[in-house]
Amino acid sequence: MMRALLPGLAALAAALAAPATAQDLSGAARLELLPGWRTAGGQHHAALLIDLGPGWKTYWRAPGDGGIPPLLTIDRPEGAVTAHWPTPRVFRQAGLRSVGYTSDVVVPLTLEAGAEDVQLTGRLDLGICKDVCLPARLEFSGRLAAGQTRPDPRIALALADQPLSGEEAELAAHHCALRPSETGLTLTATLSLPSAGAPEEAVVETGDPGVWVSEPMTTREGRTLTITSELERFTGGAFALDRSRLRITVLGANHAVEITGCPAG
Repeated sequence: MMRALLPGLAALAAALAAPATAQDLSGAARLELLPGWRTAGGQHHAALLIDLGPGWKTYWRAPGDGGIPPLLTIDRPEGAVTAHWPTPRVFRQAGLRSVGYTSDVVVPLTLEAGAEDVQLTGRLDLGICKDVCLPARLEFSGRLAAGQTRPDPRIALALADQPLSGEEAELAAHHCALRPSETGLTLTATLSLPSAGAPEEAVVETGDPGVWVSEPMTTREGRTLTITSELERFTGGAFALDRSRLRITVLGANHAVEITGCPAG
């Protein structure tokens, strides 16, 4: 994570003296690019800090019926930037379930950067809610210095705050049954999985933005967790579902678990 020697003290000093741009949104939300650090292998860990005003909330990548999904746009012509959204919580507003965050959020970004400085520019479109819900667009820009090798503890903590994999959570087996319904498909997922801590909530993602997913019903009997959800295409009619793109996240009081792909059973 850290190099023994800094190759350029001047580059490090410049990075610390020129923090990334931050923007305000009438006290409701502020976005700041945390420049992060470069690893010996050339990977850079940066992050977006979403600083929420008192009482404001924002949403996870799968926000539920009561939320607005975030959209991250990076203006970088080469290479991929991966966002790692930390584990969210479930809350309810106006009778609808939402999945997201009720306090400040650090969203780590990882990219392959090599040995050169990187100018990272982009914008985050997101929903923020208090007494009313607002769509917001926050822009960011900053230089990720190759000479900065000291990890930022805020980013390191957010990288650690990720759902466990099925293997890490001791998932023994899982399968999904699909049957036609009046308006689409009914999905029933059966997981042989130790409890993540009661109460447990589930989030189902299909990988298809054209498919609406209902709030799942979740029941547990011993080691078996059963999740049932309705799937409908926004345009109506029958559709096929790619099982390999199904993603099921279990949010428990102790930890979260993320499972990708769900075979027939």
